[in-house]
Amino acid sequence: MQNLYDFFQTTGFYLMDWRNALMMIIGIVFIALAIMKDYEPLLLVPIGFGIVVGNIPFPPSMALSVYDDGSQGGSMMSVLSMIYFGVKFGLFPPLIFLGIGAMTDFSTMISNPKLVLLGAAAQVGVFLTFVGALALGFDAKTAGAIGIIGGADGPTAIFLAARLAEDYLGAIAIAAYSYMALVPVIQPPIMRLLTTRKERLIRMKPPRVVSKRERIIFPIAAFLICTMIAPGALVLLGMLFFGNLLKESGVTERLAQTARTAMVDIVTILLGFAVGASTKADVFLSGDSIMIFTLGATAFAVATAGGVLFAKLMNVFLTEKINPLIGAAGVSAVPDSARVVQMVGQQEDPHNFLLMHAMAPNVAGVIGSAVAAGVLWSVLGN
Repeated sequence: MQNLYDFFQTTGFYLMDWRNALMMIIGIVFIALAIMKDYEPLLLVPIGFGIVVGNIPFPPSMALSVYDDGSQGGSMMSVLSMIYFGVKFGLFPPLIFLGIGAMTDFSTMISNPKLVLLGAAAQVGVFLTFVGALALGFDAKTAGAIGIIGGADGPTAIFLAARLAEDYLGAIAIAAYSYMALVPVIQPPIMRLLTTRKERLIRMKPPRVVSKRERIIFPIAAFLICTMIAPGALVLLGMLFFGNLLKESGVTERLAQTARTAMVDIVTILLGFAVGASTKADVFLSGDSIMIFTLGATAFAVATAGGVLFAKLMNVFLTEKINPLIGAAGVSAVPDSARVVQMVGQQEDPHNFLLMHAMAPNVAGVIGSAVAAGVLWSVLGN
């Protein structure tokens, strides 16, 4: 009987507390949203199951969590910690960017360069949230990492948090990916609130055909310009534009195909699972985490509003009007924000096709969030 009791004391049933149970419920909710509502299932299923795995209680003598990295004196590095290595040291985000570059068509943005401004305008959420985080008492580095959530770009948020706010990496990553998944819920009410029906009915001319030469020159020229402005974005943008060059060059299709399929799928699985497993209740559940989630929601809403309002401002000076709905795609949740623009536009006019136009600010937002992260790292990293 004593042996049975000793064994029971090592089980999760005995060691469980309400915080572990709460996090497991959150993980199951993530999985349910992915399966039942189709909210970013490629992200939420790995993250949700990772949350469940990361919150199974175990005896302190067993090195099992992502935080058991062998630095505790004598303990071995856990398998989960080995997977988490790619998150902690920023290896996974650039590989995700390589895959994004290999699957992205920049033609719409090249054909209508003024739409790049919408991607830049949406970054206002990043910097306003940075100021808000400072006002709430976070130090400058942590505030910068929190602010980047406004770009709705999970890999960029992880990359910057790993360098500026490692202690809050789990909370920032979960917040960023949660709001990416909730794009279809958060953005439409803001878009409708800030636009009139007449504005939502605006039809835009089809983009011009972009030559192969332009598509090949663009990733090289854009990389040089952006990284000269923000050297801190070199790794992310280098991989993004390298992936795009593999796609557009026409001579490396095999490499581009691997980057945008098998490789990005493998990294997404590992990244999502590792991020979820990092939400160990005693580390994750805190007042600071709640504030990070609140600031993240504010950042995302402000970024969406900033893109829409800037599009309306541009229409004051343009003879050929743009539909201000596409400004909401300035956040870098690719391609979900562009799809939401298409959905909201077609609710007003089923024959109005905004998807291609919305992809321009959407991919510009990816570049913009990486540049914003580079600027914050350059300024705050020393």
